[in-house]
Amino acid sequence: MMVAVVLCVVCSLAVSAAAVILRPYQEANKRLDQQKNILDAAGLAMGEFGKPASELSKDQIKELYGWVSEELINLEDGSYNTELDPVQYDAREAAEDKARSVEIDTDDYELAGIDRREKVAKVFFVKRKGGSAIQSVILPVYGKGLWSTMYGYLALKSDLETIQGLTFYDHGETPGLGGEVDNPAWKAQWEGKLLYDEDGTPVARVSKGPAPPGNPYSVDGLSGATITSNGVTNLIQYWASDAGYGPFLAKLRDEIDAGPPAMAPEGVKTGETTARKEG
Repeated sequence: MMVAVVLCVVCSLAVSAAAVILRPYQEANKRLDQQKNILDAAGLAMGEFGKPASELSKDQIKELYGWVSEELINLEDGSYNTELDPVQYDAREAAEDKARSVEIDTDDYELAGIDRREKVAKVFFVKRKGGSAIQSVILPVYGKGLWSTMYGYLALKSDLETIQGLTFYDHGETPGLGGEVDNPAWKAQWEGKLLYDEDGTPVARVSKGPAPPGNPYSVDGLSGATITSNGVTNLIQYWASDAGYGPFLAKLRDEIDAGPPAMAPEGVKTGETTARKEG
């Protein structure tokens, strides 16, 4: 018994020490993976280096991510949240906390497949170094697939209506079927598709089978993965609606139309919170 007790204590201490020592490295790798997906969604990696972010060096990723600023917004009215720190804020944790999330109504639940969403979301602005114009906006999105909740990033061009790209960084869909949401060829179809129709209704979707030729809203369906395809359609349309980022996109569109002085703050460092005047 003494041998067993000593062995358990020693092993517990070793595991605990390893967890503490490795945690900063795990967090750094997690953030690096996040940055890669954001760069891919925005098309920066391919646009600047002609290859996906997964093939770039850490220095190249750091250089490109210098064009990205992180901001927090209140989803209810689309206003900027300057009380929380974007670097420390975890939207997934907030969505699981009843005090920091809201319950999704029945209709929206049927669409997105999630029963709660965070009150405050993190969004990402892409601007050229030294420039003030917004090149693209990246929105974190998630919703139910076949086997899992799919987490990804939806990037919009500066008109806030044309899709720049779509990536998924966390899901448990079937490899070779629903898992094809990670296929570069399939993801490339999203660039240039329109998120809204002429009435402002979110209509971007994954078709059942090949997308109709010339259709500005649809991409090809995933073979043998109807439920996953429907899940991608649903999560995009949910987060683009008034229940998701709709109020924020409407306000941002007004800011852009008003000109540079009213736009999202210029030269914001990644993760830096900046006070703004509203109204």
